[in-house]
Amino acid sequence: MKISDLKKEIKQRLEEAGIQDAETEVRIILTEYAHITLSDIFSDPEKEITDEEALKQIEDVLERRCTGIPLQHITGKTGFMGFDFKVSPAALVPRPDTEILTEEALRDYHDGSSILDLCTGSGCIIISLLALMNDCYGVGTDISEDALALASENASLILGEKKERLVLKKGDLYDALSDDELFDVIVSNPPYIRTAEIEKLSTEVKDHDPYIALDGGEDGLDFYRKIISGATGHLRKGGDLLLEIGYDQAEDVSDIMKANGFTEVQTVKDFGGNDRVVRGIYSCLKN
Repeated sequence: MKISDLKKEIKQRLEEAGIQDAETEVRIILTEYAHITLSDIFSDPEKEITDEEALKQIEDVLERRCTGIPLQHITGKTGFMGFDFKVSPAALVPRPDTEILTEEALRDYHDGSSILDLCTGSGCIIISLLALMNDCYGVGTDISEDALALASENASLILGEKKERLVLKKGDLYDALSDDELFDVIVSNPPYIRTAEIEKLSTEVKDHDPYIALDGGEDGLDFYRKIISGATGHLRKGGDLLLEIGYDQAEDVSDIMKANGFTEVQTVKDFGGNDRVVRGIYSCLKN
């Protein structure tokens, strides 16, 4: 079968199954399972694929994907900040929107910083920050042992010898920390979906992402209240708090920050023009 014909067939089946970004997934499936390059796809579409085993694998992938299983769970990995992260049903699949949060932390923080990542999940945020900065120390907390095990695997894969600069702790937000642990910056992509909205999400999210990583309470703000109020005990003076948010939560989260003494509160948009990150500085914290 020619690359062009296989590409057309895969795209058609994905679109019929309601997959939104079928074009991107076609490229991932072809490069991952047909053992061809992106260059082959675009510059040599008439090239024949004769590997029967590869074609069988692609058929299996399509059958599973069209039932709503995330492609990342099928391949077992996804790209984030230029790294390949291992993924599993134990944690949210890292998404491009979360790169906005990570890039904001990179923008203002320097080598040698101490970083706390709450609800770390796969570890994609804290691991990317430690990989891209020098001599930084990081702590990632999560209530899920399975998520922490996944984060530990990703730390080994991506950080190598730098892994010793990351400590993963089990607990509910700050409960995992000792009272005297202080950081230069706290980052988090917490659960923020309103409970009543979860059943309206796509099958691949509501049925395959962990429920505890989605449910933000009745108004979606439960975790923001806990994270923001608790940050005052774990940020150094002038420390920065950066939070990923839902597209309609900027005003509420900003108000919670201001009510807890944060200043210079800003909202950062994602590439789609939606509010995606709220950040602020609290200047009267423990030294």
